[in-house]
Amino acid sequence: MLADKLQPFLDRYNEISKLLSDPSIINDIEKMKKLSKEQASIEDIKNAASQYLQTLSDIEENKNLLDDPELGELAKEELKTAQTRLTQLENEIKILLLPKDPNDDRNIFLEIRAGTGGDEAALFVGDLFNAYIRYAELRGWKFEIVSQSEGSVGGFKEVVLLVKGKGAYSRLKFEGGTHRVQRVPETESQGRVHTSAVTVAIMPEVEDSEVEINPNDLRIDVMRSSGHGGQSVNTTDSAVRITHIPTGLVVTNQDGKSQHKNKEAAMKVLKARLYEMQEQERLEKETSERKNQVGTGDRSGRIRTYNFPQNRISDHRINLTLYRLDAIMAGGLFDEIIDPLITNHQAQALLEAGL
Repeated sequence: MLADKLQPFLDRYNEISKLLSDPSIINDIEKMKKLSKEQASIEDIKNAASQYLQTLSDIEENKNLLDDPELGELAKEELKTAQTRLTQLENEIKILLLPKDPNDDRNIFLEIRAGTGGDEAALFVGDLFNAYIRYAELRGWKFEIVSQSEGSVGGFKEVVLLVKGKGAYSRLKFEGGTHRVQRVPETESQGRVHTSAVTVAIMPEVEDSEVEINPNDLRIDVMRSSGHGGQSVNTTDSAVRITHIPTGLVVTNQDGKSQHKNKEAAMKVLKARLYEMQEQERLEKETSERKNQVGTGDRSGRIRTYNFPQNRISDHRINLTLYRLDAIMAGGLFDEIIDPLITNHQAQALLEAGL
């Protein structure tokens, strides 16, 4: 019975509440943080469980009043409302009971790189970058540019954003992959439609202690910054390139005037990329059914097409096509694609779990 599965969450939530008021715990900052984080992680299911149990009680109470000459009709109406609410809560709780992605509450590094298509791909990186910025603003997230390499005619060859806010990873984790664009480039004089591609990677921000890096595995080069950046950008050796020798990963940062800050930013991105590699290895070890679900970061897979002449955006993983590309790109309205992706992912997970 579902109620039996919910009681442990209520008991644990109440237990943590008592522990958090214990003087011995209050003086232990690390334990306080750990317990507070655990409590926050089960708060949604605790609230839903409380409502569910109360609704069960309401149903039982109204059933007992059905034969009452004065309250019978009112009880009948309230019983109908409560049963509808119970069904809604059951569906919500089933989703809340699914195993949670451990990265869902993390901030992210969002990386967009130009692929095939030359200047046109770099221009689309800029367009996609602007659309994600607008989406972040709509969600109330904070963001900062960690590194960028500008295109020769505009846009970016590559840009990396740090996005901070509740739900950043859980909302954007399905954006990883190859994004294909079909449109007439600004440089095209014959009006022909060109096809270009960019890749997006969503990497969870990790704590320094979560990814161990042997200093002997790193090659760190410093150099003069290049490209746009103001009068002082080329006057000092502030640009930093870090190569992780075992994996061949290379991270470059030249955005700040301080070599120390550029190195610190580059190390954060390197650790995020190494963590992403570990996550991919973990996913590959899981069952084939899990691997058949919507991917969360495979850069090689073409996930979406942006067709500007037809004002069409298509996500190939769930066969979703919308004819409002202009509004989605201009307003950052990615929820129109993200919500169906999440729903599809949850439906497959519920099927696997037999819920």
